[in-house]
Amino acid sequence: MATSGTADVRPTINTALVRRLVEAQFPQWAALPLRLLDPAGSDHVIYRLGEELSVRLPRHADAIGQADKELEWLPRLAPRLPLAVPVPVAVGEPGFGYPWRWAVSRWLAGEVATVEALAGSSEAAVELAEFLAALQRFDVRPLESRDDLEGRPLADRDRATRAAIAQVGDVFDAAAMTELWNAALAAPGWDRPPVWFHGDFHTGNLLTVDGRLSAVIDFGGLGIGDPACDLTIAFTLMTAETRAAFRAALDVDDATWTRGRGWALATGLNAYTAYAAVNPRVAAQTTRQITEALIG
Repeated sequence: MATSGTADVRPTINTALVRRLVEAQFPQWAALPLRLLDPAGSDHVIYRLGEELSVRLPRHADAIGQADKELEWLPRLAPRLPLAVPVPVAVGEPGFGYPWRWAVSRWLAGEVATVEALAGSSEAAVELAEFLAALQRFDVRPLESRDDLEGRPLADRDRATRAAIAQVGDVFDAAAMTELWNAALAAPGWDRPPVWFHGDFHTGNLLTVDGRLSAVIDFGGLGIGDPACDLTIAFTLMTAETRAAFRAALDVDDATWTRGRGWALATGLNAYTAYAAVNPRVAAQTTRQITEALIG
């Protein structure tokens, strides 16, 4: 869904367009081969550029501004995080009918993390907790007035989430989803100083090398505030047993955990209702996410 007041523009993105943008704006990389990364995320089309770079173009209006955010913050955060993160090297301008700014970043080798490989790994669960803890240790006090980093409260998703619960009540347990959602909204809010959060911390944004976690990608949702949204990873990747190791390592209190379950439910329902009918991979992933959120 596009941002309020912004048309839901869906530009056509293909290899010819990306080649023209690179040649016109970054001629030093014009001779490098381009290869479409498929499947890419729902927010961006991603091309590998040569062996060391990637090109990432927003698909829709909700994803614009991410290139500038990552260029500003990831070089500062990266040196103090225990897993690799993308390092942007340039931001391109609109051109040839493409309407938004886009990014060139260092290529991170690896495979997208899978439940089959990592769900049962307490070691991976603790590594992810340590990554979030390191992210949350950065001092954000000078940034609290930055509107572009302010996270959306869970309550903003209330109407859409209740509508989704009604829509999929024949697939999942509507009463259990409603009970969890009410509990998440009623849970006490974050009462400590704001911290950094990734904002889209799920299995699809983790990379592995030789079966081990190696990188965290896609920081378009990066912000400061309540970190409960990042607990979504516990329900997209982990089992009940490895979630316990993750929660203990991150020292998550009951209220934050309940809000995190609410985030997992809301984002899972949003993706399920938008994509499950046309994308079996998303259907399977979000079915697991919703089911694990209900388990807790």
